[in-house]
Amino acid sequence: MIKDDSEQKSKANWKLGIFYFNKNDSRLFVPKRIKILGWTLNFANPLSYLIIILIIVFSMIINSKS
Repeated sequence: MIKDDSEQKSKANWKLGIFYFNKNDSRLFVPKRIKILGWTLNFANPLSYLIIILIIVFSMIINSKS
């Protein structure tokens, strides 16, 4: 885990300006660049991909029942 948010604020850790990717940061959820907009996933953490897959599978199950 990083000690402060200076790495989190670095543009180098934001892909396309919206995807946070920092292998040095062990957090799964990180504040967005504009903190008032909430939180985002750290895509350097493998669990973030599992969460995305689960959301997609869940939405497909919900849509198939309607």
